[in-house]
Amino acid sequence: MALAVIATAVKAATAATLTVGTTRYQTVTGFGAACCDGAMCPYGTDTQPVKLLYGPSSKIGLNIMRMEISPNFEGDIKVPEWGNWDTPYDWKGSLPSAKIVKQRGGIVFGTPWSPPGDYKTNGTAQGGNAKDQGYKKGKLRTDCYEKFFPWLNTFLAYMKKNGVAVDAVSLQNEPDWWVSYSGCLYDPQDLVTLVKNHAHLLDRETYKGVKLISGESLGFTQNYTDPLMKDTACRKQIDIVAGHLYGHAPLEYMKKSAVLAAKYGKEVWMTEHSVTDNIDHLPNWHEQLIFAEELNECMLAGCTGYIYWYMRAHWSFVGTGEQWEYEVNGVKKKASSPDNKKNQLLPRAYVMSHFSKYVTGSTRLYTSPTKTSGEGASREYSAYIKGDSIIVMAIDTTKTAYDLKIKLPYAVKSGVHVLSTGNEKANLCQQKAIAIDGPTKEVTVELPARSLNTYVFMIDQGSTAIKECGQQKMADAPKVYYDLHGRRLNNPRGLCIEVSADGSTRKVWM
Repeated sequence: MALAVIATAVKAATAATLTVGTTRYQTVTGFGAACCDGAMCPYGTDTQPVKLLYGPSSKIGLNIMRMEISPNFEGDIKVPEWGNWDTPYDWKGSLPSAKIVKQRGGIVFGTPWSPPGDYKTNGTAQGGNAKDQGYKKGKLRTDCYEKFFPWLNTFLAYMKKNGVAVDAVSLQNEPDWWVSYSGCLYDPQDLVTLVKNHAHLLDRETYKGVKLISGESLGFTQNYTDPLMKDTACRKQIDIVAGHLYGHAPLEYMKKSAVLAAKYGKEVWMTEHSVTDNIDHLPNWHEQLIFAEELNECMLAGCTGYIYWYMRAHWSFVGTGEQWEYEVNGVKKKASSPDNKKNQLLPRAYVMSHFSKYVTGSTRLYTSPTKTSGEGASREYSAYIKGDSIIVMAIDTTKTAYDLKIKLPYAVKSGVHVLSTGNEKANLCQQKAIAIDGPTKEVTVELPARSLNTYVFMIDQGSTAIKECGQQKMADAPKVYYDLHGRRLNNPRGLCIEVSADGSTRKVWM
């Protein structure tokens, strides 16, 4: 279907032009998804999704996994009963998947939906937005603030004892969202008080390298991120500023929240969102391009880590093989599709791979334009540098095909075009060489209609430009460290770029 669209697409009379500059922004840690309840039941013990999705040798290349820190302790782990929020959840269910992610070089982090019910004002892990709970809002009791981080330590201890060194823990899933399921409400000042007075109790000595993530607000709002960055004591404790995208596009609140985070050398992670979820059909190609635009706009907003919601769902990366339920005007209905085969990669996974395979570990470069407007809109762009490669992303949601003239900051000698034009497997992640009469700083490539494109150019190492590029990375001796925005660190801490005397670089946790 998509190939037919391209065949009949209108070809623009003039070429579009994209300029890539030398200015560098954030370095991208990676991409991932959640191994939580719902379609991943029983709680991550089915490891086929992570086997399909994670690791550099997989087709998709994810490297970050999110799991729930359920409101329990090791001694009272039980099989959960959905809807019974006083029944402890099961930490061990995510262990098999987490182990595989770690074995494949990935990052595992945990997010609490609620602390233990005994710590809360309503006495239960339930958020409080339910009639049977008297609508009593569940908040962390102030006399239990000092218990919160020791409780996180019990989770870290359990995971370590069972073979998983957790890389980061979050303060709270959606602290601004009053829910009937497992949840906990915090005002922004509550989180400041919690972190300022008690985050030193997180046992970073025993659990080497563990990072602390801010509260993950529903819409990535500044009122939850900026107070933590403005307070000196909190800023020393928070390593990653995080949030979700529900109700707000990346270039709105997320971009604003990233300003102070970037200023202070913190990572910025989008830790949950689902695009066109719970719909009554498998996402069509236009909806897949909308997802690609969200990924691209998160990068433009300063994101260093993007973590999707469930990794297995009919609207996600791996099929369920089941019917799904949706609701129309209060009436529940069921739908199914023969293309939703259990534990088979879905088209959205291949869309994600354009970013997870090529952008992970890269540093974003200046581009102009980033988005088009007016006639010919909407097209979006972003660009990155990684080692000796320049990566250019281009998304065209229009019915018009273009020739795209790319002006590059360094001379290139060869290139590869990775192209996706539709949901059918034959149309996903097609690769072909880019003809370059090089070395050259200007390359014209195809930009098909309704397409997602990754152009990977190899920098010509013999050119003056690559020498200049290399000089930007050279260390004094023998090793120095920079934050993710290229600023040299006298006292490295958190995720850093280590630069050796020969100019080679690698990411390290300090």
